[in-house]
Amino acid sequence: MDTKILGKFGEDLACSYLKRNNYKILERNYIKTWDDKTKGEIDVIIRKDGIVCFVEVKTQEASEGFYPEDKVDYKKQRKLMKLAQSWLIRNKVPLDSAWQIDIVSILLNRETKKAKISHFKNIVETS
Repeated sequence: MDTKILGKFGEDLACSYLKRNNYKILERNYIKTWDDKTKGEIDVIIRKDGIVCFVEVKTQEASEGFYPEDKVDYKKQRKLMKLAQSWLIRNKVPLDSAWQIDIVSILLNRETKKAKISHFKNIVETS
């Protein structure tokens, strides 16, 4: 499956999962371009119990042999932190408010036509 189609499918699944678990979707696909022309994106921004969560969605087929969440390395975590802080500032949310970075990992099985969704909360120390 094309990676863009797979990614969009995974994000849609993640949003459905998050809504079923009483999260409010604040924004999808927040993109920030910095002065040096580098770009970053946060897949989904949600809120629950007063905590804003910046969600990285990783989707892959089970046949690939590793877990989607393993793709969120230290460099990606640092970029997510910078993006989250940018969103908070843009939306006038004090940086000392409760916020965190989560991963929603989706492992697709073509044979069974099922998806295993895992939600890893607060994966980066934000303070």
